[in-house]
Amino acid sequence: MSDTPASVEDLFDEASGHVALGELPEAIALYRRCVAQQPDFFEGWHALGMALLRNGEIKEAIGAGMMATTLQPNDLLAWTALSQMYVANKQIAEAEDAKGKARILSLGGKVVR
Repeated sequence: MSDTPASVEDLFDEASGHVALGELPEAIALYRRCVAQQPDFFEGWHALGMALLRNGEIKEAIGAGMMATTLQPNDLLAWTALSQMYVANKQIAEAEDAKGKARILSLGGKVVR
């Protein structure tokens, strides 16, 4: 066994395995390590946000969701997820705005940030 730190990809895969088993706290800890190690890792932020949302940590989920949309402003799923997070936090205006951006993308448009 080597002392080299796990790669972001390995951490992400391990975290995703925990999600599949319903082990959200374990997954969240690993996704956090992913984005700490590679702050521009879109998939890590997106997955972290979804895991936090499923675990009831809504405000933190919104923060992760916002990072995902900042990193990839034209990602349909990121905006859809952020809309769901805002709905869960009863931020309806923000949810509608995010949903609108997702709709623009679904029709082939672009979101300018």
